[in-house]
Amino acid sequence: MHVSALQSSQPRVVVALDYAQLDGALSLAQRLDPQSCRVKVGKELFTRAGPGAVEALQHLGFEVFLDLKFHDIPHTVAQAVRAAADLGVWMVNVHAMGGRRMMEAAREALVGSSQRPLLIAVTVLTSMEKQDLHDIGLDGEVDAQVRRLAALARDSGLDGVVCSAREAADLRQLWGDAGVLVTPGIRQPGAPADDQRRTVSAAEALRLGASQLVIGRPITQAPDPQAALERILREMSV
Repeated sequence: MHVSALQSSQPRVVVALDYAQLDGALSLAQRLDPQSCRVKVGKELFTRAGPGAVEALQHLGFEVFLDLKFHDIPHTVAQAVRAAADLGVWMVNVHAMGGRRMMEAAREALVGSSQRPLLIAVTVLTSMEKQDLHDIGLDGEVDAQVRRLAALARDSGLDGVVCSAREAADLRQLWGDAGVLVTPGIRQPGAPADDQRRTVSAAEALRLGASQLVIGRPITQAPDPQAALERILREMSV
């Protein structure tokens, strides 16, 4: 999928529905316009509510990013990705640290899907810093590890990666226009970073080369979530 198409005709904000219960996620989603954003279902909500969470959000008109970061042996990940495709999700992800064979198996599992989702890889979690990598035996800078894993995902035939917007400019050069760069850790100027470590504003993320922005608390904890979303969209259009 070409980035210009993403920019011109499709929502670029993905609202993170990081809720413990489906009722809370649906209550928030009902206050958003599905023409203005997509939504993300992560591990906690999916573990508690299962595929029904995805189906309920689709019923409201939303395209869903299933953010489960699959990381297992190639066959298991391939089967999980195929199940996600059967569920009709818009995008699904795996961990690039699962390696080439795992990512290639995931890609091949989607061949022939009637509604193929985007398949992207997580590089280095935006909560991690150099010391965190060192603690698990990976020496070197975070940026170098991100680039290495992003190149591996590209060579494995995936559609893009999840990365910090601070790495987006470098990865845009690596992937070119066709790469889908999905950036969490978006915070508006002056907002707390919470548990994220490498954060930028929505407008800056776009300038750096991001194609999709995952935004949670700035929207979900706002008194008027749709108004907060619209403010971010206006900032992005400047």
